[in-house]
Amino acid sequence: MDASGRNADPNELAKFASLAQSWWDPAGPSKPLHELNPLRLRYVERAASLRDARVLDVGCGGGILSEAMARSGARVLGIDLSQAVLDVAELHALEAKLAVEYQAIAAEELAAAKPGSFDLVTCMEMLEHVPDPAAALAALATLVKPGGNVIVSTLNRKPLAFAVAILGAEYIARMVPRGTHEYLKFIRPSELARWGRAAGLELIDLTGITYNPLTRAFRLSPNTDVNYLAHFRRPG
Repeated sequence: MDASGRNADPNELAKFASLAQSWWDPAGPSKPLHELNPLRLRYVERAASLRDARVLDVGCGGGILSEAMARSGARVLGIDLSQAVLDVAELHALEAKLAVEYQAIAAEELAAAKPGSFDLVTCMEMLEHVPDPAAALAALATLVKPGGNVIVSTLNRKPLAFAVAILGAEYIARMVPRGTHEYLKFIRPSELARWGRAAGLELIDLTGITYNPLTRAFRLSPNTDVNYLAHFRRPG
């Protein structure tokens, strides 16, 4: 927890704030996010219609997914605890002439203020960076309307994920900065499903994301051993 008691690690916030100015550089440190974004958007659109949907993007960073969902017709609020990345997100949305709203607030704080306010809540690659991921998932469940959808992505705590996401991506291929991930914070699908049930969510689907180093391409896959997406629904 940070000094204010929020479910956040100050070191993690500082790590991502340091990348703020390069967030929208498709060849920079956030290159994997740009390459993953079409897959994430495809998965989101497969799970729920974005047209006129009220969508919350938790841990939105510089707004790569937020903007993509806005282009697909959603009314998007992106939240993050790093003001540096939100400043970048706001400027980019302004330049792109997209009506995306951003706010520096924790999911738990927003859940207390606006429960059941969103048709869809997304949270990509954030749960493995917070001190209490179960509490974060519970906040997402509170924020979505009955009958609404929650979609998260994270990394599986398996040896292959350590080899691919840390040794491969950080130290060998240098696709992301060293220290981006901590293996012990990775989340097994069974853990995520259990936290979802405790929060009153139904797990609808698990889909993996695999990377081919030869073609340098990501694809959706039944294999959840490394990266994976999870689709939950709050019963109506």
